[in-house]
Amino acid sequence: MTIPNIVGAGLVVIGAGIGIGQIGGKAMEAIARQPEATGKIQTAMLIAAALIEGIGFAALFAVS
Repeated sequence: MTIPNIVGAGLVVIGAGIGIGQIGGKAMEAIARQPEATGKIQTAMLIAAALIEGIGFAALFAVS
């Protein structure tokens, strides 16, 4: 692996981490505002986090 590949992989991991963190934080805010919608919010959050993680894995494989 070359240095640009390593830097690219690091950026992919950082970006995915930030994205999943944002989703989790916003979901917690939404649940605090509307506790009765917890199930729907959690489902949407998990689907979005899984999609971001999948894109992160695909990007890691593309970089390496």
